[in-house]
Amino acid sequence: MARDRITDQEWQRYEEDGFLALGKILSDDELGALQARIDAIMLGRAEIDYNGLMMQLDSATGKYNDAGEQSNGFKGATLAYRKIQNLELDDLFLRYMSLPIFRDICSRSYGPGTPISSFRAMFMNKPSNQGTKLPWHQDAWTDLDRQPLVTLWTALDPATKANGCVEVIPGSHKMGLVNPSHNSGFLSDEQVEKLCRPELVQYLEAEPGEALLLHNWLLHSSDVNRTPVSRRAFSVCYMDAATVAHSGAKFPRVFEPVAV
Repeated sequence: MARDRITDQEWQRYEEDGFLALGKILSDDELGALQARIDAIMLGRAEIDYNGLMMQLDSATGKYNDAGEQSNGFKGATLAYRKIQNLELDDLFLRYMSLPIFRDICSRSYGPGTPISSFRAMFMNKPSNQGTKLPWHQDAWTDLDRQPLVTLWTALDPATKANGCVEVIPGSHKMGLVNPSHNSGFLSDEQVEKLCRPELVQYLEAEPGEALLLHNWLLHSSDVNRTPVSRRAFSVCYMDAATVAHSGAKFPRVFEPVAV
């Protein structure tokens, strides 16, 4: 059974490094259920409102700008989706998003009793021998009245250096926003050369069912998949439920965290 909380020592390590490996959160049965569910969604076999899902096909070239359009609606039965967002609409994924350990992390991040919404609950995929290279960036947005701070990233397949695991620069979240006026926080080539030198990169490999806690301002990237093993993952960005987009839009409430 997954533990309900992280320790104070783990939280201190997270605050120092900007990431924390949480170990295996999903049982084998729970993992299998989520794997089967996301495949059913990709293949058009799920009973879900596809018009509410933002779905993006993977790039055929591996280049970020060549990936498919990010828009709502089903785009054909294929396991080569790159991204499927708004998975809080699915009961199985929503239950997983609400685990006590995630409530504990949100309580530490946003304060005890702060209601929590989901900014993005999304499937991220690098199909076998395919995948799209994700350039170096921070998860930061210019169209919100406050910044979401934490992401929980769960491996649904083995995530390895060869198949495009998350790459990070430890401690880089402490720099603050590198490009505060750039939505999604992508770095320029000059900034990558300066801040993301190869000797600074750490590869966050993970086994299926294991989860990673990531600070949204941590510099991160991922490569294409050079193996026959897919790299499926479920990534949730949790935010203060009081957050409002400049358009006036609000975000789906998922829970109120436990007190620390």
